[in-house]
Amino acid sequence: MDQDQKIVLTRRVVLISGTFSAVVALLLILNFWHMKHNEPLESKTIEALVERLASEPDNEELKEEIRSFDLLARKAYFTSQWQVKSGTWLLLIGGIVLAVSLKIYTDLRSRIEEPEKVTEDLLRARANSQYWLMMAGGLILGLSLVAGFLTNDYLEAYQEMGVATESEQQEGDVEMIELFTGQPDTTGDAGLEVSETKNSEVVSETGTGQAPVEESLATATEIRFNREDFKKNQATFRGYMGQGVSYHKNIPENWNGSTGEGIKWKVASSRPGYSSPVIWGDKLFISGGDTQARVVACYNRHNGQLLWEKEVSGIQGSPAAPPRVTDDTGLAAPTMSVDGNRVYAIFATGDVVAFDMNGKQVWGRNLGVPNNHYGHSSSLQVWDNKVIVQYDTNSSGRMLALNTSTGETIWDVERPVHISWASPVLIDVEGKIQVVTTADPYVSGHDLETGAEIWKVEAMMGEVGASVAYGNGLVFATNEYARLVAMEPKAGAEFTWEDDEYLAEASSPVAYNGLLYTATSYGVLVCYDALTGEKKFEKEFNNGFYSSPMIADGKLYIVDMRGVTHILKADASGTIIAEPEMGEGGYAVPAFADGLIYLRGESNLYCIGK
Repeated sequence: MDQDQKIVLTRRVVLISGTFSAVVALLLILNFWHMKHNEPLESKTIEALVERLASEPDNEELKEEIRSFDLLARKAYFTSQWQVKSGTWLLLIGGIVLAVSLKIYTDLRSRIEEPEKVTEDLLRARANSQYWLMMAGGLILGLSLVAGFLTNDYLEAYQEMGVATESEQQEGDVEMIELFTGQPDTTGDAGLEVSETKNSEVVSETGTGQAPVEESLATATEIRFNREDFKKNQATFRGYMGQGVSYHKNIPENWNGSTGEGIKWKVASSRPGYSSPVIWGDKLFISGGDTQARVVACYNRHNGQLLWEKEVSGIQGSPAAPPRVTDDTGLAAPTMSVDGNRVYAIFATGDVVAFDMNGKQVWGRNLGVPNNHYGHSSSLQVWDNKVIVQYDTNSSGRMLALNTSTGETIWDVERPVHISWASPVLIDVEGKIQVVTTADPYVSGHDLETGAEIWKVEAMMGEVGASVAYGNGLVFATNEYARLVAMEPKAGAEFTWEDDEYLAEASSPVAYNGLLYTATSYGVLVCYDALTGEKKFEKEFNNGFYSSPMIADGKLYIVDMRGVTHILKADASGTIIAEPEMGEGGYAVPAFADGLIYLRGESNLYCIGK
């Protein structure tokens, strides 16, 4: 290639890279301007539809339209974030190519000039033109990069509303300020035992003493319950150990929330929430929350009488204003846990609180407002004097165990994962309890006593919402835009089988009698052979599923978004037994007791049975 051909080639590269950089820069600046003048994740169309819903509260089509608009707005917003990030890198690459090709082009042009024609004025003009060209290009590049990075940071401002999220750790990461320390409960974990615990003053890490919000008597009797007690109650999200299987019998199959058929009682929730009810003995608990207050309510589960409702307050470090959350998550999405002595709740503010069974607040602490663009929704798990908190946020992957008596930290581990909305599940492997969690990119098992990682498998991606299932010695994990996988819960484990046809967005799978059931947000319920992954049946319904399938009395119960409960035989036949309606939208998981089922709708709590 001769000199003239090189000049022509480099001039084309200059023109192409310059045009490319200018177009990308312009798009980034326009995107930045648009994002700054339009509130993210908000829409006047949705606001107008919500105002209309206030006058038409029973309009199910309108509710579905609002959900659809909201989903489109969120997907469009996060797609825009990805485009800005990609555009920033493209602009940087284009700018580098432009600068290099421009330098080569000017060098080639200078070599072919005849010396007698290169005057001082020509050299000065050439230098000036190069100077102003580089200045203009650098200015455009700089403005575009600044716009791109500012746009990427906009979500954090949206999330926090001026409230600090989490303190920096001394090592440079996130630190959780210990509000409570004290003596851990040292009683055993087997059988029904009675131990004496004292509510002494608790001391923070800074050395400042702080008493519990409502200090109980100096000496209190605490009962330690065994596994059979937990099987008799529905103490956590998805029941015993969080595995989605109930051990109760004679569960109802027919009801109608609109006509009252089969409804034993129905009460309105005082505060909204997507958390599921939990049961211990004769008491049923739900949580709720809005921008005014976060509450825990206790009902007599036999007649629906409100026994007590307590507002969560007086917690050191709790934000003055709650963080921004989306409507389909809210401030009270996580399901509580109960152990017969206390009931434990967590909210999107980062507040974790414990009440005794009579409604007295025993302890409370704030873990730092979670850096979560939808709102925190991981439910609590309780076992052996420990409240397990999965706290995976945009800032860090983290899991804690808190002492049920005092709220002090028993262990706190960081994990190499991204944000997750899934909940911890307990499994028994050769007599040792593991805490199994799923997040992008790992499904992992941790020792309940120490929090130490036992195993992990890279399997997930994206926004993980479904918790794992466990059965036949296998852990099952799934997520939309990822895959469905089965694995043994041990170090070095690999996939036993995997599938990518039907993937859940929020609904958690359940394993039972050698079968695995999973449901999608677009209304398909699928059954697999748990050991091989062979598909046994698929059922398509009119509405999608956010609630998770539950097994009770040899039947599968799953509530769709319209509040219809689909009841099938818990086998490989796919036989539908009944499809009773609640009469309002449903997102929570059912709770069961002998002869009864409890459902939480968008506005009301139902007890179904004779």
